[in-house]
Amino acid sequence: MGSGHSHGHTGHSDPSPEAMAARRKANRILAAVLIPLTLLTLAAMAALWPSGSKEGLTLANPYNAAPGVTFDTGKIQRVVTESCTPASQVPQPGPQETQPEGQADAGSQCTFAFTEPDKGGNPVKVVINPDVAKSHGVDVGDSIRYLNLTNAQGAAAAGPNGPASNGAPTYIFVDFVRTMPIILLAVLYALVVVAVARWRGLRALIGLVGAYFVLVSFMLPGLVEGKPPLLLALVGSTVIMVGVLYFAHGFSARTSTALLGTMFGLGITALLAAWATDTANLAGVGSHDASTLTNISGNISISGIILCGLIISGLGVLNDVTITQSSAVWELYELAPGTSARKLFTSAMRIGRDHIASTVYTIAFAYAGAALPILIIVMLYDRPLGEALTSAELSEEVIRTLVGSIGLVLAIPVTTLIAVLVVKATGIRTGGPATVTPDDVDDTGALAAAAAVAGRTPLPETRRGRRAAQRE
Repeated sequence: MGSGHSHGHTGHSDPSPEAMAARRKANRILAAVLIPLTLLTLAAMAALWPSGSKEGLTLANPYNAAPGVTFDTGKIQRVVTESCTPASQVPQPGPQETQPEGQADAGSQCTFAFTEPDKGGNPVKVVINPDVAKSHGVDVGDSIRYLNLTNAQGAAAAGPNGPASNGAPTYIFVDFVRTMPIILLAVLYALVVVAVARWRGLRALIGLVGAYFVLVSFMLPGLVEGKPPLLLALVGSTVIMVGVLYFAHGFSARTSTALLGTMFGLGITALLAAWATDTANLAGVGSHDASTLTNISGNISISGIILCGLIISGLGVLNDVTITQSSAVWELYELAPGTSARKLFTSAMRIGRDHIASTVYTIAFAYAGAALPILIIVMLYDRPLGEALTSAELSEEVIRTLVGSIGLVLAIPVTTLIAVLVVKATGIRTGGPATVTPDDVDDTGALAAAAAVAGRTPLPETRRGRRAAQRE
């Protein structure tokens, strides 16, 4: 540990036989734990793999139109507000009757959008749903999807810009077309991630695609077919974490350490979720989606879906804290290789406590944002706070926050402890020039580079080390 700057190339000696033996032993221990767990998970995944059959399901797709009815798209050219009832359908007063004052316009007011169909033709008059017109509204230039009833079986004749002869609307608003905004946001997100995280960011995005493949092809069909939800969530989540962590961060001791911590946190979360779902009687009562799923198949368990959701919802944050904590231990040790295991653990846990505090806020606010409409409704009910938080409307979100937070908080000290034990065996050795394996160099951060420039810890023979030496 010199006090001055080093110039030229910074060499390093080969590790001692004792260091190599310790490194091999640590890697063997990691492999002895992770390889059987991974193989067992893959075997369970193969045994639980759903057939994909939808036989017996009675769900009616609302987007399957009746004969002659089509879903069309178009761009709004003009928006008007007028009577919902055509003038020809308004009852006229008799010879001895007079129109009541203030009721010259019979019927309520509706919003109509004259829309140019994307498939071509004259603009059509689309009636906008009252809730959409009141809450958001439609503007000129918006792309919308609407129901075309002109050729429906039994439909009365209608003109191109008006309702049928029976007064029913012929073109009915269904939804906005959001394809372009979502594509632009997705492209921007990918560009930002790759620009900042470079190849690692690109690998993370590809890993995310793989994670959604597991979710869509394994977990969701398994829930529909009535597979055990706890086992399904554990197996699917473990496969996702193994693939995402190694694909994004590479095969290294620190990644394996983070994976072990993630598995521990995942197990704690799963046990707590199973207990809470049963004890708190989370049955999804009152949810329209839950009622729909219950009615389409006897194999679907709403409690099982809630249990699986409690486990899946914490995966991203759990992965975040474990990989960050593992990397923090490596960085701290590279800055001061002579640090004792106890002191290294204490220093890393100081970082972990800050991470815990910020992550707990992240989880709580993320769930609060997703449940904002429910929160407003509960607030307007003017119910006592304790009663509101334990109600059917909010209890699921509250339990999801608590279960996920407990799992990630406990995963941090476990990950830190494993990382300290591993890094002491595989990291930089004291008593001579630094010896760093390619795995250790892979994630060397700015702090390690700064320490090397200051002459504390020589950088290994990497492109970063050579650039730092040339700058001096």
